[in-house]
Order: sequence, then structure tokens, then C-alpha cells
Amino acid sequence: MGVLSRFTNYIKTVMSSFLDRAEDPGQTLDYSYEKQLEQLQTLRRSIADVVTNEKRLELQQAQINQQMDKLDGQARQAMTMNREDLARLALERKQGLSAQIGQFDAQIEQLKAQQAKFVEMEQRLNARVEAFRTQKEMVKAQYGAAQAQVKIQEAATGISEEMSDVNLAVQRAQDKVLQMQARANALDELTASGTLAEIGPGSADPLDRQLAQLSNQSEVDRQLAELKAQMQLPSGQQGQQDQGQLPPPPISSND
Repeated sequence: MGVLSRFTNYIKTVMSSFLDRAEDPGQTLDYSYEKQLEQLQTLRRSIADVVTNEKRLELQQAQINQQMDKLDGQARQAMTMNREDLARLALERKQGLSAQIGQFDAQIEQLKAQQAKFVEMEQRLNARVEAFRTQKEMVKAQYGAAQAQVKIQEAATGISEEMSDVNLAVQRAQDKVLQMQARANALDELTASGTLAEIGPGSADPLDRQLAQLSNQSEVDRQLAELKAQMQLPSGQQGQQDQGQLPPPPISSND
């Protein structure tokens, strides 16, 4: 439990540190997942080391058992040859090896217990790592979706701002057109009323126009009087002339 607790605290520390610094949480989660896999591999190597030591002790124990069997056979052989002294020596060696066998049994049992503890820890840690991997992929997917949504909203905001600028420009153009139309209409009314002089050779002040009309009328009257004198018209026909009627044409002498 101590190793697993230290591992959990280490992962929390790594994640907290990288979440404070990283811009992309997906990279932080991937890094944390890799660290968890490294810790899991370390635990599995520890299990392999325990199993290796256990197997080595079992091999040594098997060799001692073989030696004990050999000594037992030598003791029997010595007794058949009436060599009790050799048989005693063989049994004494066998007894010494038997004590070692007990030590080997105790060490092997400890290694087996440690192995079982590490295997259980590895299973629990592996389940946690797998759960973290699933959660990591979910968070990355959520972050990717949120990031895409932010980009879309930013793009939409940009479009909205551009459309606002366009609408403002259109509004200014419309205001300017209305202003120009109003100015043109005002100038037309002022020109028609005589307030403003017309553009061109005939443009003049209203007083000048009235004086010019009177001068033209006097000149017409003078020319008309000269025409009457030349044609020797009676004065009674002036009323007809004034009414816009012309005198009859003179009779030709040929008729």
C-alpha cells in the first residue's frame, strides 16, 4: 500500500504542476499517462525480480535436496560395508543441509507472499491506469470540441464585427446620398424662385432682367412706329395692330 500511495501522490503532483504550465491539457494528460505506464512497468519489473529470486532459491533448494539424497545413499552404503563411522559422517552432513532447507523454505514463502502482494498491486494499478486512459481520451475529446467551438465563435464574432463595419459604411453612404439629394432639391427650388442666378450667359440679377425687358419693349415700340410710318398706315389701325392683327397687303397695280 505504501508504494501505491506514493505513486498516486507522485502522479497528482506531476499533473498539478503541468496543468499550471501547459497550454494544451491534452499534452499534459498524455504526459501523465506515460508516467503512469512507466510506474506500472517499474512495478512489473519488481514482480519479475521477486519471481526470479524465488526461482533461484527453489533451484538451490532442489540442489540441496539432491545432495541430501546422495548423503542418505552414502550412509546406507557405508552401513552395508560395516562402516558406521562413514555412515555417521554422511548423516551429519545431511542434517546440516536439512537446516538450510528450512531457511530456504522460509525465504521462498516470503518471496511468494511479496509476489502475491505485488501482483495484486499491479492489477489495481493497471485498472487505475486504464481508467485514467479512458478519462484522458474523454477529456481530450471534450477539450477538442470546446476548442473547435471557441474557434467557430471567434470566427462568427469576426464576421459580426465585419458586418457591423459594412453596415456602418452603408449607413454613412445612404446618409450622404440623402444629404446630396436634399441639397440638389434645395438648389432647384432656389433657382426656380429666382433666389439664385441661373448658370450661363442669361443669368442675371432680377432687377437687371426687368430693366432688360423694359429696354427690349421700348426698342420694339420704336421699330413698330417706324414700320407704320413707312407703310403710311392710318392711326385707326393701331388698335388692330395692338390686338395682334396685321394690315391687309397692298393692291398691286397690275390688277
